[in-house]
Amino acid sequence: MITLGNPEELAILLREQRQQGHRIAFVPTMGNLHDGHISLVREASRLADFVVTSIYINPLQFGANEDLDKYPRTLEADQQKLQEAGNHLLFTPDSTAIYPEGLERHTKVIVPLLTEGLCGASRPGHFDGVTTVVNILFNMVQPDVALFGEKDYQQVAVIRKMVRDLRLPVEIRTGATVREVSGLAMSSRNGYLSEDQKAQAAQIYTTLTAMREQLLKAAHDLPTTIAWGIEALEEAGLRVDYLEIVNSDSLQAARDRSEPLTIAVAAFLGSTRLIDNLSLSPIRDTE
Repeated sequence: MITLGNPEELAILLREQRQQGHRIAFVPTMGNLHDGHISLVREASRLADFVVTSIYINPLQFGANEDLDKYPRTLEADQQKLQEAGNHLLFTPDSTAIYPEGLERHTKVIVPLLTEGLCGASRPGHFDGVTTVVNILFNMVQPDVALFGEKDYQQVAVIRKMVRDLRLPVEIRTGATVREVSGLAMSSRNGYLSEDQKAQAAQIYTTLTAMREQLLKAAHDLPTTIAWGIEALEEAGLRVDYLEIVNSDSLQAARDRSEPLTIAVAAFLGSTRLIDNLSLSPIRDTE
């Protein structure tokens, strides 16, 4: 596996791949890789001839009081996992390569509406940072296909809209959320949790699953189901940031069961913020 941090060297190598007629897949990450990331890399290998993964901890998507400084940096372990997964090239740019004039002077890519609720309401400016850096990385890598995890449901929706609106020539594919045996969604932030806390955090998935069953059986209306879920999470010792049932396409609050529904949650366990989601009819990519 090749590791590069220089965008010019990246461009030369990828140009050679295209000249050979190779299809390029891209998996953007912030490192501290887990099985969820690796599942995307393995799927990328199925979809393309040459797989590029990036590791860049993007300061533009972190708020003033968030965990940028303590975000885990595990490059050597990440390289080993990627090599074992069949990744071909690891791109590790620094902020000078991504934002050469600094964060404040850099042009931003902003997706309206989809970024205003859920995590967007709790983390103002977060998705502006996501769409800006993903757009930069797409322009650097110029992939045929890019892969993202469904755990970050809102992020995927926002990136899909950015790609459509800006007519970017990249196909967006998603991978199902990879979970611990307990049901806890795998996340880089799980590393902040003790084993006891991980067991406690598994209540998130348990609650989402129960809410989905209630909706499928029409046991309660939507507001009652949400209230039940909040109470269950609070009883488990979690502090709920939001728990909403939204239209799976618009991400607006759902009105009734006739819509495609996704249950989305963000909750704190101590200072660690965890997100997850479940859709009533999970959408899978088709070729």
